[in-house]
Amino acid sequence: MSLDSKLDRITARAEELRALLTEGLSGEAYAKASKELSELTPVEERIADLRAAEQAQSEAETLLGDPEMRELAEAELDELKGRIPKLEHEIRLALLPKDEADERSAIVEIRPAAGGDEAALFASELFGMYQRYATLRGWRFEILEYNDTELGGLKEGIAEITGRSVFARLKYESGVHRVQRVPTTESQGRIHTSTVTVAVLPEAEEVDVQVDENDLRIDVYRASGAGGQHVNKTDSAVRITHLPSGIVVAMQEERSQHKNRAKAMKILRARLYEQQRASLAATRAADRKSQVGTGDRSERIRTYNFPQGRVSDHRINLTLYKIDRVLAGELDEFIDALTAEDVAARLAAEA
Repeated sequence: MSLDSKLDRITARAEELRALLTEGLSGEAYAKASKELSELTPVEERIADLRAAEQAQSEAETLLGDPEMRELAEAELDELKGRIPKLEHEIRLALLPKDEADERSAIVEIRPAAGGDEAALFASELFGMYQRYATLRGWRFEILEYNDTELGGLKEGIAEITGRSVFARLKYESGVHRVQRVPTTESQGRIHTSTVTVAVLPEAEEVDVQVDENDLRIDVYRASGAGGQHVNKTDSAVRITHLPSGIVVAMQEERSQHKNRAKAMKILRARLYEQQRASLAATRAADRKSQVGTGDRSERIRTYNFPQGRVSDHRINLTLYKIDRVLAGELDEFIDALTAEDVAARLAAEA
């Protein structure tokens, strides 16, 4: 279907919705029509701007044959030559399918992969990087689980990041993060390579995922590990197993069994919701695989090379020589470039 045909259909649909709303729809039908119209209205306004620009172009072209108006017409056509493609691009962007999860908060899970103690130490640094990024964005960062090692590394870290469009910004961080540096325990000065996995999940509401209590096995036990005055004193730790999917969530960060259960359920819902989203995305995009934003935790996405002071994102071939600033939370340059690449790929697929 041509762009013009799509735009005509959008305009017609907006007019149809206005008519329906004035005819006295009520309840759920009214809410649904109202929501659809509110989503179409900004696009409809850009279409009106485009149609006005096209009309102005047509009128200016007819004036080119008039010696007295030619200079004025040429100036207007020159301005419209840049404006019309810009409007068309903005409309195409607005017409791209929306990811309903983009506006949501997110749950970030970080775990060391290959590299032993060094991987655990870098996992701790990445956890801090996302915490600092959240602060820079004005988001709320709450630690749901943080299991550390004796050397100060991280066995597993889970955080809830709350704010507007958190998932839209952080979803490109899912994958394998690789670090190359000389560990403090390395006496020969050799560079070691270690990896850490990051998973970013959109936060799920209860309405998104219906969890049947009969599908859950809940075990309680005494918390273990370094730190915490409550360790081994009460059965406060909770392990929830979702039997149909096999997903297991264990939580011991809080002293209260009730709080640990609530946090574990939040993580379980997020994982189940992401499972549903991944299944739907695979069905919709079986014929193509984007290298940006796949969320594949087995995909190596970025390398942090300390000797050279560089961070390289392998999906977009972007290298920044400011590793300290990146680890301080300055991630926007990467995220903006990843977002732009993702949008460009989706526009190409829609063409």
